Amino acid sequence: MNYQKILSKVMNHQVIIIHRHSKPDFDAIGSQVGWKEILVENFPNKAVYVVGDQNRFDVDKDMQEVPDALYENALVFILDVAVKHMVSDERYKLAKDVIVIDHHKNDCDIDEASIVVSDSSYSACAELITDMALELNLKINQRAASFLYAGLVTDTGRFQWMHQPERVFLVASILTGLGAKTTELYDFLYVDTLENKQLKTFFQNRFVYEDGVAYLKNDKDVFEKFNIDVFSVSRGMVNLAAGIEEIKIWLNFTYDAEKDIILGEFRSRGIKIVDIAKKYGGGGHEQACGASLKSWAEVDNVISDYKALLKENK
Repeated sequence: MNYQKILSKVMNHQVIIIHRHSKPDFDAIGSQVGWKEILVENFPNKAVYVVGDQNRFDVDKDMQEVPDALYENALVFILDVAVKHMVSDERYKLAKDVIVIDHHKNDCDIDEASIVVSDSSYSACAELITDMALELNLKINQRAASFLYAGLVTDTGRFQWMHQPERVFLVASILTGLGAKTTELYDFLYVDTLENKQLKTFFQNRFVYEDGVAYLKNDKDVFEKFNIDVFSVSRGMVNLAAGIEEIKIWLNFTYDAEKDIILGEFRSRGIKIVDIAKKYGGGGHEQACGASLKSWAEVDNVISDYKALLKENK
C-alpha cells in the first residue's frame, strides 16, 4: 500500500478526529490512541482528537468530547472497523474527509470514505498502523509504542493467532525497542482481584459442552445478579472455554438490554469460523469473530451451524 496519499490528507487538514468501533477491545483503543500520539508527535501544530464509547481499555481516559462544528473541515480516521453500523459515534458523516483503516475480512460499506485500507494479512490493526508509520518515517514515541503493542498482543491472543508471524514479531520487537511498557500491560490484562476470579469461576461453570462446542448463554438475569457491564460478560468471558483439548469451538451469547440484541462472540482453535459469523450479519477474524443476534432461537441456530461445521472438519 502506498501510504503517501494518507500522509497528504493529514498534511492538508488542521483538525483530525479518530474513530473506531463501538465496545472497543484493546486493538481498537490501542490503534486509536497510538495513531493520535504519532500524529501529535510528528505534527504538533495540528489538533488531533479521539472519540467513542469508553470501557476499561480506555485506561487513561483518553476519549474526548468533540463539538459537531469541529467536524466541518476535519479529516476523520476510522480504525479497526469497516462497517458503518459498528462505528462508535456516527458524526464521522459530518467530516470533510474520511479514511478507513481495518484488518478484518468484512467489505467496507462506509460510503463517505475517500481512502480505504483493508488488509486482512495483518493480525491486528495496531500492526497495520505501526507498519504504516514506519513506512512513512514517522516518529513513534513511547506512549504510542505502548498502546500499539497492547493492541498487537491482545488481538493475536499473546501471539497465538498470527497471519504473518515474522512481521508480527518484527513489529513487536520494534515497539518494545521504542519503549513499549510490557510489564504494565500484562499486569493490567492478567492480574485480577479475588472478586473477579470468583466471578469468572461462576461463568466458567455455566458453559455447556456438546459435540466439541462449548457455549454460554447470558440473559438479563446475569446483570440482576452481578454489577457488571455487557462487554465484560460478552468479550470478557468467552475465552474461559479456551484451551480445552476436546473443545475446538467456543461461543458466548450475552443479552444487551440497551440495544435489545444478543451479542455473540465466537472463537476456535484451528478452524475457520468467520463465514458463519458473516451469515448472521457479523464478521471479524477467521478464528475470532462475532455477530449481533435477534433472538435466542437464532442463537440456537448459530450453535447448530457450528456443530455442523465441526463435523465437516473431522
